[in-house]
Amino acid sequence: MAAADPGEVKLNFTLKELRLSGRTEPAAPGGSSAVELRDKKLVCVEYPAVVTSVDMMLETLGGEQTLTRTYSDPNRRLELHFRPQDPFCHSLCGNRLSSRNLLLRVRRRVRKKDPEDAQIHMDVVGIIGTTYKFQGMADFECLAVDSQDGKNTSLYDKIILRKAENQAFFEQDVPYFLPPAIFSRLDNPVDYFYRPDVIQKLTAALPSPGSKNFIGLNRARRPHNAIFVSFTDPTVPDQCQEAARVNWDRLCLTKQDQDAEEKVKKMFESRPIWSGNAVKANLDVHREKLKLLLPVYAYYMVTGPWRSLWVRFGYDPRKSSESKKYQMLDFRIRGSSMHGYTLPNIPVKAKRSTLNCNRPTTLNKTAPPPASLMDIPAAEGQSRDSAPVSYQLKESAYIFREGLLPPHRQMFYQLCDLDVDSIKEVIDQNNGEEQTCDERDGWCVVGTTDKLRDIISTTIKKTVREQNPEMFPQRRRKGDLNWTDVDPEAEQEEEEEEDDEAGECENKEDEEENEEDEFQPSEGSENEMETEILDYM
Repeated sequence: MAAADPGEVKLNFTLKELRLSGRTEPAAPGGSSAVELRDKKLVCVEYPAVVTSVDMMLETLGGEQTLTRTYSDPNRRLELHFRPQDPFCHSLCGNRLSSRNLLLRVRRRVRKKDPEDAQIHMDVVGIIGTTYKFQGMADFECLAVDSQDGKNTSLYDKIILRKAENQAFFEQDVPYFLPPAIFSRLDNPVDYFYRPDVIQKLTAALPSPGSKNFIGLNRARRPHNAIFVSFTDPTVPDQCQEAARVNWDRLCLTKQDQDAEEKVKKMFESRPIWSGNAVKANLDVHREKLKLLLPVYAYYMVTGPWRSLWVRFGYDPRKSSESKKYQMLDFRIRGSSMHGYTLPNIPVKAKRSTLNCNRPTTLNKTAPPPASLMDIPAAEGQSRDSAPVSYQLKESAYIFREGLLPPHRQMFYQLCDLDVDSIKEVIDQNNGEEQTCDERDGWCVVGTTDKLRDIISTTIKKTVREQNPEMFPQRRRKGDLNWTDVDPEAEQEEEEEEDDEAGECENKEDEEENEEDEFQPSEGSENEMETEILDYM
């Protein structure tokens, strides 16, 4: 490599592979020359076919816009459809690979009078940093045909809607054509060796009375010895299981672990019921160790108004109305145009993805292996250069107040952690008059849960409007020519006045539409509870 000046880089190339095989002619002029290196980034697609038309080739890849969207997402694979007009065509996926190649343009000029007089001109077009290679199998194609008596009849005109059709089109008899939803999760052949599961044999040989037998279990499940109590259970446990104490004493080795145990003990003495997030926000301890520590001092409520909460041993919240303030409220942010905003307008992320399926068009990044309890660094064992590791959650993980948005779209709040005056008034409306404990509303008045959700939704909507006014379009008042920003409460009052002025027919239609789109409060989160229960089983 030789540099002529600081702003120009040139490379020396010698092209010997351009000579035709079987000839012993001398090197052509220009076969070795210096070319300028251009800083132009290119993307290479190794197309798995002979290209005769560039336009048709781009059409099989989805066009330039699809290529641009695919390249902008590093986790997405490039799809190729050999029959782009066929909606049943199974795509061939290309893997995205990093490369360090150069695209070289070579021109060879030969004189007609003297063929031996040839000149070669070379220049570098750009640098190829990304290459898409189709390394999978190009099979699993499915054609919409009907095979009868050795003849294949196309079904595309009968099953594909190309224009607006009448009812007779949908009532015609069509042969069965049921393509699979997914062809294969893997597009490369994999050798599977049928080897015996040694760990499964060892666990099966051990005496484990009362345990379930699992097929293909890779490792023995680590029991945390937590006690689960339902709302309908007659009694509550007075002490923890002996195995829970043994497991914690086995891992409670450092001064930090002893301090954490003492703090958890004082927390349950001052307050008999705690949520998991509240404990994590008031205690700086690793999550895996907290799984072993909580079952030592509390049991877990599965159903009822205290579900997904940890209750101190010996304390039964169903027998004392004082436990009303410790009840749990399952709140989910409402997202629809009827409430004045949609979920994309709310700067609150989801706790987990709703779809956890792996599509063949995406790359699956391997997650880091789970850490062992013995690998968790202790406070006194950390070096001075490394930053201290904190496992403590923020206050917003379990407390709600005006002007504070929840960290997730679904939250579990205890009533005592709802720091809003209007919410406290609804909770305390029957103080001293509690008679029975309801499985849904607990010691509160029936319907309190729905009222609290309405208040929290209104508070969040007001907070979002104040923090991000540009996200919400301004509305125009009735009879006003100027656009004004309407307050949510004033807007609601105005809508009520308009509804009163409307006729009975319009009111009935609005009520029917509202019944379809109205938010239905849930009885509880099954996914969140299942996740936490499996952690402690």
